[in-house]
Amino acid sequence: MDGLQIQQDLNRLCDWADKWQMEFNVAKCKTIHLGSGNMKHDYSMEGRQLDVVVTKRYLGVIISSNLKVAEHCYEAYNKANTNRMLGLLKRTVKYRNPEMMVRLYKSLVRPHLEYSSAVWSPHYRKDKLLLERVQQRFTLLFDDWKSL
Repeated sequence: MDGLQIQQDLNRLCDWADKWQMEFNVAKCKTIHLGSGNMKHDYSMEGRQLDVVVTKRYLGVIISSNLKVAEHCYEAYNKANTNRMLGLLKRTVKYRNPEMMVRLYKSLVRPHLEYSSAVWSPHYRKDKLLLERVQQRFTLLFDDWKSL
């Protein structure tokens, strides 16, 4: 019954858009079925069936159909680590004063790890360890810099 109600709401939305001479880019409209008890109805707009996706980025947070945050944690880890921010600091900064490096870390690396964390706060140990690995790598860089 809920699927039918959602389809009726989509139809009303399309009628409203036609009335006000607006167009939806139906190719960009997607369906994500959240939770394990979802009936997984198919929905359509303007006579075209909407694509079903397993994950969707919304305001920079990756939402998955199983409501787990592992994929978002992995992407945050990749942005903050390796060749992106932390790697950038390692490759480009020549004057490596620890106080300055901590400031750079807090302004360039940590925002990727903490962005909207109140929404996706990881609770699985593996996700927390993945994110903490970035900080561990940063602290290991101090040993590398002392040897230079």
